[in-house]
Amino acid sequence: MAGAYDDRDGTIWMDGKLVDWRAANVHILTHAMHYASSVFEGERCYNGKIFLSRKHSERLHYSASCLDFEIPYTVDQIEAAKAEVLAANDLTDAYVRAVAWRGAGEDMGVSSARNPVHLAIAVWGWGNYYGDAKLKGAKLDISKWKRPSPETIPVHAKAAGLYMICTTSKHAAEAKGCSDALFMDYRGYVAEATGANIFFVKDGEVHTPKPDCFLNGLTRQTVIGMLEDKQIKVHERHIMPEEMEGFEQCWLTGTAAEVTPVGQIGDYNFEVGAITRDISESYEKMVRS
Repeated sequence: MAGAYDDRDGTIWMDGKLVDWRAANVHILTHAMHYASSVFEGERCYNGKIFLSRKHSERLHYSASCLDFEIPYTVDQIEAAKAEVLAANDLTDAYVRAVAWRGAGEDMGVSSARNPVHLAIAVWGWGNYYGDAKLKGAKLDISKWKRPSPETIPVHAKAAGLYMICTTSKHAAEAKGCSDALFMDYRGYVAEATGANIFFVKDGEVHTPKPDCFLNGLTRQTVIGMLEDKQIKVHERHIMPEEMEGFEQCWLTGTAAEVTPVGQIGDYNFEVGAITRDISESYEKMVRS
C-alpha cells in the first residue's frame, strides 16, 4: 500500500462497521480537530497476532478517561474490531491505529460534553520506522521543546495534543538530516524521543529515564522485562543531559520504532554494541514467536 493516506484501497472500521477507506471521513466541526479531544494507540501485528493487543485497548480506555470522555465500546469489542478489520484487509503483518475522539455535535466550544464519541481502527503495512537505522544507528537532534510537568497536562495519556511538539521537533530534526529528536523534560532531565522511549548502556548496565512525566511505553516495559530476564541491571532514574557523554550504547523503543539503535544524539556518539544488538534481535524473535 502506498500513496496518500486518504486515497487508498481497503476498509476502515468506524463506529461499528467497515467502511470504504476513502469514505472514512469526519465533519469539519469535529471537536477533536479544534480542541485535541482525541486519544489513540499504535500497534503492530506480527504473523496474524497483535503484540500486546489487549494492553493497548485498555490503555486507549485509560487515555480517554484522562481526557474526560468514555469510549462507547468495551475492550472486548475493540479487540474484535481489530481482528475484523485485519481480516477485511487481508493483513497478517501490519500497523494498527485505533483512534477515539469527540465528534461534531451540539457543542462547538471548549466544552463538548454533549458531543458523541467516535472510534475508528485502520490497518496498513508499515516497515521500519527509522529506515536503515536498525543497522547503523539513528541520528537524533535535541529538541528546543521540553516534556511538560504532570501539573500542566495528562502526561500519561496517549493523547493527540501531546504530540504537537513532537511534530515540530521531528520536522526540525529532519531538516538537519536527523531521524528524530530527543526531549528533555521540564526539569532538564533526559525524557524521550518524539515517539519512542530511550535506553543507554554503560559498563554493562542499562540506564533509562524514569517515566514520571511522559508515557511509560508498552515496548519500554517489555524490554525492561527482557533485560531483567537476561540478568542485566536496569536503572530507571533521572538522567542529566551531560551524562550522555559517558554512555557507550543507546537505543529507542516503541511500537513503531520496535528496538532501534542510536548512533548519535547531538554531539554525543554511541556504538551499536553487543547489548543493543542482542536486545534488538531478541525482541524481533519474541514478537514473531
